[in-house]
Amino acid sequence: MAVSSNYLDYVLEQLSCVGPVTSKRMFGGAGIYLDGLFFALVADDALYFKVDDSNRADYEAAGMKPFKPFGDESYSMGYFEVPIEVLEDRDQLQHGANESLDVARSKRPVQKSKKKKTRR
Repeated sequence: MAVSSNYLDYVLEQLSCVGPVTSKRMFGGAGIYLDGLFFALVADDALYFKVDDSNRADYEAAGMKPFKPFGDESYSMGYFEVPIEVLEDRDQLQHGANESLDVARSKRPVQKSKKKKTRR
């Protein structure tokens, strides 16, 4: 699951179309974040966007594969590979990244507000 520095730098530069993205190396790959929201990952010099039922069919129709952290025989995660033509086209990339960000936002746990207990 290695990621070359050159590829990661390229991906981050391309994804700057959605804002100030950052990366965090993990398990040989890299997580991609915007405002602390994990919406993409890079593994084996391939970019993967977070998906759900709202956008998964687009990736499947393009023949893209899900991210499987331990090879073809392992389970798949909620990320699909981004086609290279999308990565190279800023308009398409921005659209796909924004969809992925929407998915990540919808999966974010709801923060429960802590109510103060009143003593009687």
